[in-house]
Amino acid sequence: MSKVQNLIFDFDGTLADTSKLIVATMQKSIEELGLPTRTEDEIKATIGIRLEEIPSYLWPDIDGLGEKVAAVYRRNFELLKDKISVELFHGVKETLQNLSDKGIKMAIATSRSLHSVEQLSEQLGIRKYFDYLLGGDSVCQGKPNPESIYKILNSIGGEAEKSMMIGDMSVDIMMGKNAGTKTCGVTYGNGKSTELKKAGADFIINSFLELPGTLE
Repeated sequence: MSKVQNLIFDFDGTLADTSKLIVATMQKSIEELGLPTRTEDEIKATIGIRLEEIPSYLWPDIDGLGEKVAAVYRRNFELLKDKISVELFHGVKETLQNLSDKGIKMAIATSRSLHSVEQLSEQLGIRKYFDYLLGGDSVCQGKPNPESIYKILNSIGGEAEKSMMIGDMSVDIMMGKNAGTKTCGVTYGNGKSTELKKAGADFIINSFLELPGTLE
C-alpha cells in the first residue's frame, strides 16, 4: 500500500476528551424523557454512533425514540457545553502541526453535527489543520458505512489506498476498512483495545504522539 498522504480523524475520544460532557448530556436527557437508566459505560459504548441511532442500542425494545432523544440531547448539550470542559488529548496539537508541516491532508469524520465539530475545533484551536470537516448530519448513512470517507476523499482529491482512518471505536475502524483505507485505533479514548483489534485495526497506538510513526 502506498505511503499515507491523507488522514481522516474521528473527533470524540480521538482528538478531544468529550466523554464527561456526552455522558452528562445523555443522562440528563434520559431523566427528562423518563427512559430506563443506563450506566456511564453503556453510554460511552455508543459514542461514535449517530445520535438518532443511539436509542436502538440503548433501548432496542422501544421503537421510535431516535428523533425525540436526539432533539432533547441537542438542547441539553447547549445547556451543558459551557459548564463541562472539553480538552484535547495529550500531544494532539503539536502532532497536528507536525503533520501539517509535512503536507499531510487532514479531515474529520464525526458522528456529531457539523455545527458542533466546527465550533469545538475552533474553540480548541485545531480547526486550521483540517482541509475538511464532516458531521453526522452531512451524510445519509453513518459509521461504519464508508459514505463519510468517500465524501471526504472526493472533496480533498485523495485516494483510499493513500489514506488512513484514525479512531477510538470499532465503528471507526470498520468504516475505514469498508472504504479501503489503512486504519489506526487509539486506546486512550472510549473504546477498548480488544475491540479495535477485533475490528481489524492495522495499527493501535496508546498516545497521539505515536501517530506519525505509523505513516511510513
